Amino acid sequence: MKKQLIALLVALVPALALAAPSGRLDPMKPDIYNFESLHNGARLFVNYCMGCHSAEHQRFARTAEDLGIPQEVIEENLILSPQLAYNDQMRIGMTASDAAAWFGTPPPDLSLMTRLKGADYVYSLLRGYHLDPSRPFGVNNTVFADIGMPHPLLDLQGEYELVCDPNAVEARTVDPLKGTVANPRDCFREVRAGSLSPAEYDRAVYDLTNFLVYVAEPSKYQSDRLGPKVLIFIFVFFIFAYLLKKEYWRDIKH
Repeated sequence: MKKQLIALLVALVPALALAAPSGRLDPMKPDIYNFESLHNGARLFVNYCMGCHSAEHQRFARTAEDLGIPQEVIEENLILSPQLAYNDQMRIGMTASDAAAWFGTPPPDLSLMTRLKGADYVYSLLRGYHLDPSRPFGVNNTVFADIGMPHPLLDLQGEYELVCDPNAVEARTVDPLKGTVANPRDCFREVRAGSLSPAEYDRAVYDLTNFLVYVAEPSKYQSDRLGPKVLIFIFVFFIFAYLLKKEYWRDIKH
């Protein structure tokens, strides 16, 4: 048994190392009841991510049902491939073999990405791109060093270069009189503006990450609705079970 546990830990080491980010993560608090955010996140995911990444554990119909989106809106705005239908999974046309030939490895399915890496990781990754001429796609990432994926939201964010290492900047007071605080985001200097302002881009990244959090656990709505009912049932059942127990023991004692 001891040898089996050791073997299991050894097998988990590469997975843990792969999951560990190489840079600072910015906190992101998901809100799956912010449906405006989820609607925008779904739009961003379909338009900017589904060219390479699928979400095969999620269906368009389930998204429409959970998020209150009419079927015709889904079909007109989110189903961009004629090969996909309303009840289909959110899959892409690129096969794993083609992806491996073109990119070296197939882009991962994003259905469970926020469960695997965490919402903070996805949010920080999409905000961590910067110019790096030494990389094949001309960009690198402060969260995932030497990332092999191009910046999917480049047109929205624009181009940024690093003027310092954001992972070395501590959020601490610099000038007590003025109250200025060191911000790791100050290490990013804009080179070319995107279609969104920095605040709008951060909101877009939040919405996209928020949608992926929902996709990773769409049953959360059902569990939230059933949870109070189950607790009420257990409480009522406990009362009847306790009274039944007293009745049985009263006969045994006498």
